[in-house]
Amino acid sequence: MIDMEHIVADSAVFIMGKDINSKSLITVPSVIDELKSSQANMRFQLAAEEGARVESPDPGLVKEVLKVARYSSDIEELSQTDVDILAKALEYKESSVLFSDDYAVQNVAVLLKINVKPVSQKKISDVLVWGKKCTGCKKRFDGGDICPVCGSALKKVRKRKV
Repeated sequence: MIDMEHIVADSAVFIMGKDINSKSLITVPSVIDELKSSQANMRFQLAAEEGARVESPDPGLVKEVLKVARYSSDIEELSQTDVDILAKALEYKESSVLFSDDYAVQNVAVLLKINVKPVSQKKISDVLVWGKKCTGCKKRFDGGDICPVCGSALKKVRKRKV
């Protein structure tokens, strides 16, 4: 069982059934909304009965997460739930670990200097900043879906390691 002062959990913790000390567990309301299976809901209910907390993220910290996610271009991959869970982890940054299997969440967490661990998958090995490359003319851009030069689709590509 993993025991720390604060454990910030995304939906993968409940979906995969990670054995975590419920008294230390914190999540956000939107994570609960993502739990579709009866098993995941049951795991959350048991954790809540044992002391897990559901807290809303601080709006100021949400803005900070969005700023970093824009910098890395992970913004296009993050859901509102991902942003909320990152903001909550940022609030408890000094005394917590964030559990997530989402690579975009892990990437932004590392950039925010949040301690992050995977639930059931491998942890990211490199922190990356993403860009876009046109499938037609091959020009590179910071974001978007359609090339402003030739109108072809833009594909996500690694810009650089951080």
